[in-house]
Amino acid sequence: MAGECVPCEGPDLKKMGEEELWELINDNRHRISLGVRPCILIPYLRQARVLTEMDEDEIVSCHNLTNRCMRTSYMLDLLRTQGRNGAVALLESLMIHYPTLYTQVTGRKPSTEPSRFSGLIKYSELTEYLVRAVTGMQKELQEARREASRMTSRCTTLESEIRQVTEQEEKSRCLQADSERMRRHLCSLQCEVTKLKDEKCDLYVRYTAAIEEKSAVTKRLHDLNLQVYQLQTELQRVQLESKLQKQCSLRRASLAKTPQLQEEVQKLRCQLMKAEKLDPAHQDILAQDLAEAIDSQVELAEQLRCYREENEQLHMDKQGLMDQKEGLSLQVQQLTLDCNMHQQKTTMIHNQLRELQSERDQAYQSRDEAQAMIARILAEKDTLRCQLVELQERAFSLQDKRSARQQQQSSEETDDGWVSPGSSSEECPNSNRRRLRRMDAINPMSLSSCQSDFCSEDPAANSVRSRNAEPPSSDSLRKREEILHADNSFETMESDSLLDDFVFLPNMGMEDMQPPRLCSSNGSKSDGLSQTSVPPFLMRSRPKAIRISGRVVSISFQGEAMLSQLVVVGGNKTGVFVHQVSEGSTAHAVGISPGAQIVEVKYEQNKKALRMVLEDSTLEEAMWALGQVTGLCHLSLRPRQDEYEALLQQLHNSEISSGDSFYVRVNMSLPTGPNTTLAVSCDNILHVTNTRPADTEDAWHASQVHPCQLLDLQSGTVPNFYRAQRLLIRAIEEMSFQTKKSLKVGRLVAQNKEKEVRIVSTGRQGRNPLWVSVVDENSADASRPKSCVSLMPYTLVTPHYPPVCRPVLLLPTVLGRILDKKLAGWKGFQLCEPEKLNSCEHAARLQRSEILEECEQGQHQCYTLQSVEKVMKKGIHCVLPLGLDCVRRLHRADIFPIIIYIGQSARSARKLRSKLQRHGQSEEQLLACSRREEPLLDKLPCLYHSVASDSWCDQTSLLTSLRTVIWEEQRKIVWVEPDLW
Repeated sequence: MAGECVPCEGPDLKKMGEEELWELINDNRHRISLGVRPCILIPYLRQARVLTEMDEDEIVSCHNLTNRCMRTSYMLDLLRTQGRNGAVALLESLMIHYPTLYTQVTGRKPSTEPSRFSGLIKYSELTEYLVRAVTGMQKELQEARREASRMTSRCTTLESEIRQVTEQEEKSRCLQADSERMRRHLCSLQCEVTKLKDEKCDLYVRYTAAIEEKSAVTKRLHDLNLQVYQLQTELQRVQLESKLQKQCSLRRASLAKTPQLQEEVQKLRCQLMKAEKLDPAHQDILAQDLAEAIDSQVELAEQLRCYREENEQLHMDKQGLMDQKEGLSLQVQQLTLDCNMHQQKTTMIHNQLRELQSERDQAYQSRDEAQAMIARILAEKDTLRCQLVELQERAFSLQDKRSARQQQQSSEETDDGWVSPGSSSEECPNSNRRRLRRMDAINPMSLSSCQSDFCSEDPAANSVRSRNAEPPSSDSLRKREEILHADNSFETMESDSLLDDFVFLPNMGMEDMQPPRLCSSNGSKSDGLSQTSVPPFLMRSRPKAIRISGRVVSISFQGEAMLSQLVVVGGNKTGVFVHQVSEGSTAHAVGISPGAQIVEVKYEQNKKALRMVLEDSTLEEAMWALGQVTGLCHLSLRPRQDEYEALLQQLHNSEISSGDSFYVRVNMSLPTGPNTTLAVSCDNILHVTNTRPADTEDAWHASQVHPCQLLDLQSGTVPNFYRAQRLLIRAIEEMSFQTKKSLKVGRLVAQNKEKEVRIVSTGRQGRNPLWVSVVDENSADASRPKSCVSLMPYTLVTPHYPPVCRPVLLLPTVLGRILDKKLAGWKGFQLCEPEKLNSCEHAARLQRSEILEECEQGQHQCYTLQSVEKVMKKGIHCVLPLGLDCVRRLHRADIFPIIIYIGQSARSARKLRSKLQRHGQSEEQLLACSRREEPLLDKLPCLYHSVASDSWCDQTSLLTSLRTVIWEEQRKIVWVEPDLW
């Protein structure tokens, strides 16, 4: 047991045999496997020459050794093959690095006296190693203690800050809860006030109705009184008449009654009887109506008094509620101020964290820049080597010519009539000779005996495949010429039209016999080439795997149905990683495991060797390339476990949907469709975040971009490049095959509609012009013809953030010349002035592409970049009286002008008739210039702003709208396309 006491002195190790030593070690094998770290013992074992570099790589990097115990056990197995020396070296390394374990294994006290060592290492080397080991361990211990104290203090500080932030968040949460409660109470009070207001309105309505009813009753009463008065008057008159008739009848009693008088008297009597019968009834009705009207009036007056009292009570309640509202508003303002203060503190803490992260990123960037500088220096050395080879070839050719000339002169002097055989040496050297490039150093331990001639002790022979900085010798150059001569035939072959993205490799068979070349497409990532640790997903024991020491490793295996063997994730932003490997597949047999980035894929198809770099490719591009693999393939892999785990964490947290991230400019309008299809217009900018969504194969997941910030807005799916290209071709065909009548109607309608198609083409050869990670070594050959032109529904764009004031370019040119001086007269604008140059300055600046446009041919008076930059340094807008040709020259100098196109029509041209005539122009010239320059705007590598012809009425309103447009365009991000040709 580990806790048992061991004797102070055990058997003498020098007197023990091989079997006894290994029996002693095997008895304590479990204890050694648990307590020993192989990386600590390996340096001593390498010094004692019982382990080689390949053994060290096998112990540290084999992916089957998943833990430390397995690596230690495997190291013991390798030492067992070294016999007694392996056992002695192991025990001596334990005595140095693990004295306690050494005592438990051997029963002897550890000692660093030279007499206690076996002599596998010389005394001076052993002393130096022991001093280095002790010094290194002391330094590591001191560094670990300092780091522990620093991290402890940092953790304490962060914990205190976290506690403070937690307390502040708790207080702010309580304040927010109180504020929410008071807000709800205020809302309830406001609801009650609203109800009281509604009741008050109802009372007012009822009061108004009662007043109207009272007025109607009063009017009715007045009418009844008038009728009673009329009846009384008529009754009095009738009584008076009857009385008069009675008197007349009494006076004329003596007279004989005539029949007429008797009839009149009879009528009067009837009327009198009717009047006497009707009067009491009418009087009763009128009296009853009058009493009811008086009662209703009294009742209405009582109700009016009650309503007035309720109204006064409501006013008092309203005043109280207003006072409560003001108090609650003050409390809410106080709580808002407290919340803002806590938010500011939280923001400050987050800003500090971001500053720390930015400092870390700057450190990483500095490291990458240093590594890029190293790569650039190596490239310069390669260039110098090429120049050296060319000079040597010229020297050889001159020597051959000299010897041939001397032989010819000697033959003429002797007059023998035979031709010197040295004349054949005048032939030019092989024009197909390859460009000198850095080759892999060959490890003698990893090659077969048939390659022993490349591993000789002669430094001239070894320089054939050397990576040293010294230039190669002439013998090595000739030897390399002989080795690579067989590859020249493959370089002249042409690739398939479907697979133009790939290049031919020279002699695939040679790569099976020698270590593969390290591949890296970016110079900034050359740090992986400087390390010698083999990644954990590579196995030495696999027959098809080729192991090299370096960060980028090439593996050869049978890649039939590659996508069924591997599942990949990632994209152009994060890199393409191996996510899953099918059990029992060839990829699993050669040791490929998840977490490896696929840097490059090579394979052979139709007897042609093809290569494609996937380091910066999209997920769609990578899956297409892997799907094309048939037969033997070579994968270049780089272990990036931390980046792979970070990518999986982001995918699991739904922060991203894939590793793709790039921006494109849309060259056609796409309507809204099913399945969350995003509706986009021509010239919109999209942020593509996934080129292979899970639910579809012919669509991308993208988001619209904020015009002023790099923020994603509405997201959805859009057709991928091939499907969008088909839609673009279909739209162009529909526009081309319309009838003349529909074309005429379309022109009338198109004046009020946005542009639907922007025709952009490229001459790049390849299946997809958006795939920027394709390496084509033959692309520098200018003699190769461009076979076709590809329409591009999307073009890649990059964001630029220009300075405060950008130059302004007004189009069409005829109208721009008129408005430039007017616009330059306003505050914040200045017209660009031409410079007078002499002949030498003109030629020098013309060679440096600093001349934007010449005023007059041959006068050397030009608009230059310096004049534009001089105005921009003042912090004002430079008005450019130039044409469209200056835009690309300004872009090359990182100057991005604001381009404004003012649309023209016959009506708008008439508004400017007087201005045009004053400058010697006509309306027809303005319209012709507008029609000529409008199609050229779509060929610009940036966006422009268009002003409608009916949006202004005169020159003043046009200038005002131009200032507004300039202010809006200044705030926007400038999106620039790359050169498509």
